[in-house]
Amino acid sequence: MAYIINDECISCGACAGDCPVDAISEGDGKYVINADTCIDCGACAGTCPVSAPNPA
Repeated sequence: MAYIINDECISCGACAGDCPVDAISEGDGKYVINADTCIDCGACAGTCPVSAPNPA
């Protein structure tokens, strides 16, 4: 199950830099995770300063 980024996202981009499969990109007002690419590793959740990425 892929991770999702909630509305707490501050668009800092930390999660995108740590994603090993480049599943995270800048969206409209916050970053978004491509569910088809996400491997559910949790790297994004570990690096986010506001805990925006969470398991879907």
